[in-house]
Amino acid sequence: MPDRILVTGAGGFIGKHLVTALASRGARVVAASRHSFDAPTEVERIVGELREPRDFVPLLADCRGVVHLASSSTPGSSAGNPLAELDANLHTTLALLHALQARPDIHLLYVSSGGNLYPPQARAAGESVPTMPRSYHGAGKAAAEQFIMAWCAQYGARATILRPSNVYGPGQEERRGFAVIPTAMRCLLRGETLTIWGDGSALRDYLYIDDFIALCLAALDCRNDSECEVFNASSGHSIALNALLAMIETVGGHTLHRAYAAPRAVDVPSVDIDSGTARRRFAWAPTVDLRDGLSRTWAWLTAHAQ
Repeated sequence: MPDRILVTGAGGFIGKHLVTALASRGARVVAASRHSFDAPTEVERIVGELREPRDFVPLLADCRGVVHLASSSTPGSSAGNPLAELDANLHTTLALLHALQARPDIHLLYVSSGGNLYPPQARAAGESVPTMPRSYHGAGKAAAEQFIMAWCAQYGARATILRPSNVYGPGQEERRGFAVIPTAMRCLLRGETLTIWGDGSALRDYLYIDDFIALCLAALDCRNDSECEVFNASSGHSIALNALLAMIETVGGHTLHRAYAAPRAVDVPSVDIDSGTARRRFAWAPTVDLRDGLSRTWAWLTAHAQ
């Protein structure tokens, strides 16, 4: 019986945590990434570009599941350049789907985005709220979801789509214009100034990495009720950016220097996501609150600071 799990984007923040969690459960894991990365010794590592269907075919042998995390774009990096989203996200996704046409028995788990798909709402957005991406990055995620749904409909395949809010935690690298928690913490460590787009009132939901990994594992273990299921993943508590930064200052014990700039057109003023469907479907709930998660992240960062 097929029992391997392929993880694309395994060298990224979520990918590394997921591969480690799967390996610790005794799963046979094939981990693929564009760049070299560390993984448990029992994990089969594949380093290189996966651009064409033929690149995926040998990796799918004996697989029961695929977790597709590979994407190198952010809302900021794709701003003003929609073609960048094609190269950084969609091309690889469509090549994978092409290869999966011959393997509709494989369960596909796709990590999409909650924070980049929904419009601002008076109440927390559930999965039934129509997506209205503001950035090309979000549009690429929405397009990928539609292609996955079409694959499921044509080939009788099964897929689970997770739309997480802002996932954070130990091991996350800072990226310009993205991942505010590690970026702010490193600015605090170095005594540098953090640039903030807007006045800091933007609301976001932050989900600790261990909680998100627990949901990924539950989704992989659970057989779909229908061809393609979509689930939000969030902590359920949005917080203003200024309040988040104040909490980081408390955890780090120093004042964070801030510079406020004009807001970016790609950023929504608020992200409030309802993950009740995932909680009911998988008996899942976040267990790490924001202050505890920030403390764990700060402890990891200071222990690994160079």
